[in-house]
Amino acid sequence: MLAEVNRSILVVIDLQGKLMDMVHRPGLVLAATQRLLRLAEMFEVPVVLTEQYPERLGATHSDVLEVFDGLQTLKRRLSKVSFGCCGDPGFERTLEELRPGLAADQRQLVVAGIEAHVCVMQTVLESLQAGSEVQVCWEAISGRGVEYRQWALERMQQAGAVITNHESVGFEWSRDKDHPRFKSMSGLFKEGQLID
Repeated sequence: MLAEVNRSILVVIDLQGKLMDMVHRPGLVLAATQRLLRLAEMFEVPVVLTEQYPERLGATHSDVLEVFDGLQTLKRRLSKVSFGCCGDPGFERTLEELRPGLAADQRQLVVAGIEAHVCVMQTVLESLQAGSEVQVCWEAISGRGVEYRQWALERMQQAGAVITNHESVGFEWSRDKDHPRFKSMSGLFKEGQLID
């Protein structure tokens, strides 16, 4: 499946201070997520940003929060205590608000976040079970160690998630060079390589 701009919702999961200090390749995750947020803005894709028990784990990393706060596209910030987003009743309500009229089996979720083997994986598996299509951006996903990330990505893929990257998502949202946002997107990708 290709990412479709009119069905997509970007879901950014728990990129919070204390957790970000412990994950594999945090710089790559932050940079890729910031680009995903900017792409969502360009293509008017709604965004939900979640925080796991922020009273204990802290707020979303300041670099991500700065971009999120500046978005003009539809967006919601959701605090949760369940590991998977689907375990929080506010998550489904938020998705319905962001894409009114789209049932779960019509949605495409584009996912970034941590930790790969806990909150991200539970969200992805439950979203797939509900009938949504899910695209996981590998460079915007991490956990406390290479193996946690690797096996979580493999398990999500085996369950039916598409493993992709932020550039592929952007090109799929635009579809061709004549899209009015193509030049802006191309400029974003020319800003340089993502680094750790």
